[in-house]
Amino acid sequence: MRVTLIAIGSRGDVQPYVALGIGLQQAGYRVQVATHEPFAAFVQGHGLDFAPLHGDMQAILNNPQWKREKVGIISGLRQIRNAMAPLAHAVVADCQRICQQTDALLLSTLAMFTALPAVQQLGLPACGAFLQPGTPTRQFPAFLFPQLPGWLGPVTGGYNLITYLLREWLIWQNFNHALLAAYRTVYGPQFAHAANPLSQWRQQQRPCLYGYSPLVVPPPADWSAVNHVTGYWFLDDEQWQPPADLVRFLAAGPPPVYIGFGSMTNENPQAMAHTALRALELTGQRGILLTGWGGLQSVDLPSTVLQIDSAPHSWLFPRMAAVVHHGGAGTTGAGFRAGVPSLVVPFRGDQPFWGQRAQALGVGPAPILHTRLTAERLAHAIDQAVHDQTMRSRAAHLGQRIRAEDGVAHAVAAFQRLLPGQPAAAAGAPTRLSLVG
Repeated sequence: MRVTLIAIGSRGDVQPYVALGIGLQQAGYRVQVATHEPFAAFVQGHGLDFAPLHGDMQAILNNPQWKREKVGIISGLRQIRNAMAPLAHAVVADCQRICQQTDALLLSTLAMFTALPAVQQLGLPACGAFLQPGTPTRQFPAFLFPQLPGWLGPVTGGYNLITYLLREWLIWQNFNHALLAAYRTVYGPQFAHAANPLSQWRQQQRPCLYGYSPLVVPPPADWSAVNHVTGYWFLDDEQWQPPADLVRFLAAGPPPVYIGFGSMTNENPQAMAHTALRALELTGQRGILLTGWGGLQSVDLPSTVLQIDSAPHSWLFPRMAAVVHHGGAGTTGAGFRAGVPSLVVPFRGDQPFWGQRAQALGVGPAPILHTRLTAERLAHAIDQAVHDQTMRSRAAHLGQRIRAEDGVAHAVAAFQRLLPGQPAAAAGAPTRLSLVG
C-alpha cells in the first residue's frame, strides 16, 4: 500500500514528516513524501520516495518584504498569501497528479488547501498530520490569537472556541481567490465555489494526528476520538559527526548558550548578531551562534563565542546551558527533549504559542517578540534560564519524560487503527479506504 505525506513549508515543517514517513515505511507501507524540490535529496537520503511540489520556501523567507513584516495575525496571513498565491495553480495541479498515484494521504495544514479537492474527487482516505493544535477547543485559543487574562474566566471558553472558527475564516479569506481559480482550472467548474477545506475537514470529523507531546499540550477534554496527540516526530541523524572546532569549543569551558533562529530571517542579521553577542557579554556566558537561514552573522567574534552553520538539535541542545530560538514547532520540541531551558524569540505564526507553552510549563522565561528584542532583555532572560534552578529542574524532568515517548510509533499505530483490516504491505491495485471517524 502506498502512503503519501504532503508537506508544504520550510525545512522545519518538512523534517517531522520525513520522520513519520520512515516509521510508516518500517511498518510495511511504501512511502512517498511530496514537498518542494530543494528537499529532494533530504527526503531520498532517508530512503523515501520523493514527489516534487512547486515553490521554494527558503527563497520566500529571504524576500526583503517578508523580513520587514511584524508579528501579527493579518500581516502574517498577508505574507503567506502574497508568497503562495502565484503558486496556487501549480501546487494544486501537483497535488492532483500525486493523489492519482497513491492509496492514502497524510496532509500538513497548508496541504489541506491544495489536496482536499483531489481527496474528494478520487475518494481517497486522508488523515491530517499537524504540528500545532488546530481542532477547536474551549481550553485554549487558536495559535494566532492571544490568551485572555485570567479575570475574564467566564467568557474564556467561548472566546477560545471562536478563535478557531475565526482562524479558519481568516485563512480562507486570504487564500480563496487564488485557490478557487486553481480548483476551477484543475478540477472543473463544480469546484469553483468549494467550501473552506479546514471547515470541511472539521465538520466531516476526519481524523487528525498531532505531532507534539501530550506533556506539552495535553489533549483537550472536548476533543473527539478522531484527534490523536501522538508525541513529537523526531528525526535523529545518528551518523552525524561534529566538526573538530565545535568539539574543542565545548571542551574548553562550561556549557554555552545556543542562539539561532532557524528559517526565520531578519532585515538586519548583523544587528541581531550584535544584540546576541552583547547579551552574552552582559551575562558572562559562552555562546554558540547558528547562522542557518536566519542569517545570524558576525565577523568579529570573541573567543567565548563560536559560530556554526548547522548541527542536529538532538546532538547539540543537550550540551547547552540553555537554548534561544524562534519557537518553531520542531525546534521547540527539540529544546524540550534536551532537558534544558528554552527562551523563545517568536517572529510569526505559531511561534508565540510555543513560547507561551515554554513559560507556562516553567521550562523557559517569558518569550520576547523579535521586534522587542534588545541586548538587555535578552541578557535578563538568559540569566534566568541559566541560573533559575527550579526552571532548570523542570526542564530536565520534562526532557526525561519526552525522551521516553515514541511519537512516530504512536502515530503509526493510530494510522493503522484508522485502517482496520488492511495489511500495510498489501499488494495489487490501489485501494479506497475510509479514514473518516
